[in-house]
Amino acid sequence: MIRGNDPILLTPGPLTTSLRTKQAMLSDWGSWDEAFNSVTAALRRDLVDIVGGNDDYTCVPLQGSGTFSVEAAIGTVIPRHGKVLVPNNGAYCARIIRICGYLGRAVVELPVAEDQPATAAMIDAALVADTSITHVAQVHCETGAGVLNDLPGIAQVCARRKKGLIVDAMSSFAAIPIDVRAVPFDALIAASGKCLEGVPGMGFVIVRKKVLDACAGNAHSLAMDLHDQYVYMEKTTQWRYTPPTHVVAALRAAVDQFKEEGGQPARLARYSANCETLVSGMAALGFRPYLRPEVQAPIIVTFHAPADPAYEFKSFYAAVRARGYILYPGKLTQVETFRVGCIGAIDANEMRNVVSAVGVALKDLGLKTVAKPIPRAA
Repeated sequence: MIRGNDPILLTPGPLTTSLRTKQAMLSDWGSWDEAFNSVTAALRRDLVDIVGGNDDYTCVPLQGSGTFSVEAAIGTVIPRHGKVLVPNNGAYCARIIRICGYLGRAVVELPVAEDQPATAAMIDAALVADTSITHVAQVHCETGAGVLNDLPGIAQVCARRKKGLIVDAMSSFAAIPIDVRAVPFDALIAASGKCLEGVPGMGFVIVRKKVLDACAGNAHSLAMDLHDQYVYMEKTTQWRYTPPTHVVAALRAAVDQFKEEGGQPARLARYSANCETLVSGMAALGFRPYLRPEVQAPIIVTFHAPADPAYEFKSFYAAVRARGYILYPGKLTQVETFRVGCIGAIDANEMRNVVSAVGVALKDLGLKTVAKPIPRAA
């Protein structure tokens, strides 16, 4: 699926894009031009359609990385007197907690083990214990380890308890099923350079219109005021400030390819096949995934680092990169790991090539002991 000599990015974004997506960036666009504004409007509608949002929801795009949009959503949707529950089982959950601190939003951290999903029962118990909580900020797929949290169950708890739900779907949107009819939310955040297979540089927030209409004056920042961005776009069809025109054009091409492939079900099927091929191939080399299969999302897989005393990630990374593949360092605090992404414009054949490259790298580095022994059950 890949053309050219660039290395394949096995990361949770930026990721490897198709030639067609790359070519979409070869034209220049005027930021106030009607043709460009039409592209933005169509994209906004298509992104809402992916979650079945119909006329009750709107999409507000924002310049910058996905984290910009996470901060914008928290700062706009949660009033300054609000209180946020954040289930924390990884680095991206911890980032939301840090954002809340910067924005002066009261936050309640719910610690969850890095290899365990946040569940509806956990959130329900936390909401019962502290009735002053107004919102839950939930990461759907925590790519620190690759764990898939129970978003459908958590959404139902929030609806029953009448709490606002903000979903960080950065690494799951367009691949893992999310439908507002089964997973009601106030706001959902994603970005161009993830499972839609565009290039980085633009985030977006899909938000319930009734919620957004009540958010005037909440934001801490003019640039990140989603309400102001929404009102301006609805009035003029334009972005308030200089848009990332080439990123938008690439995303338009990427979404067209997403539809042609068969939408979310087809993308999930391809990523799942990538993940299964990767895990089985790496197992044959002696590598063990960090997570149990039942909580592993088909987005990125965390592997235990080789137990060989000579192993060092930097040299391992370089050896695999020399064969055309870029791995991702581990993000866990207690265990030495590395990560391999399953998303992007790649397929199962490419994943088999990844495994072959890792095998050759092990031989070249002289690494013999790969898996650490698994303790026997008592």
